[in-house]
Amino acid sequence: MARIVGVDIPRNKKVPYSLCYIHGIGLTTAKKLCETAKVNLDSRVQDLTEEQVVGLRNAISNLDSKVEGELRSEVAMNIKRLKDAGTYRGLRHRRGLPANGQRTKTNARTRKGKKRTIGLGKGG
Repeated sequence: MARIVGVDIPRNKKVPYSLCYIHGIGLTTAKKLCETAKVNLDSRVQDLTEEQVVGLRNAISNLDSKVEGELRSEVAMNIKRLKDAGTYRGLRHRRGLPANGQRTKTNARTRKGKKRTIGLGKGG
């Protein structure tokens, strides 16, 4: 596996799709990075030369946007700021509920976790 920005990207996938494993890089950005580093979009990670890997690392470091750890810490700080300010969105984050107006009566299992039956449940 090739290590780029502290992430082991898959070897047997094509380069743009492997770069998407880095937090903060989507497919469009990955394709632009490949063009900048002069890497063929159809080549696989295992076929890359060391110079191409270095070129990709340099292209990522020259990006305007943040990636991986820096981006994760920024998102965490934004959520912490909302919680400290006591905003509605901050309260939703604190309670582990959806923060963007989704319904919670039937859905939202990802945020709420496993269903807990209160009382007798069904078919008492």
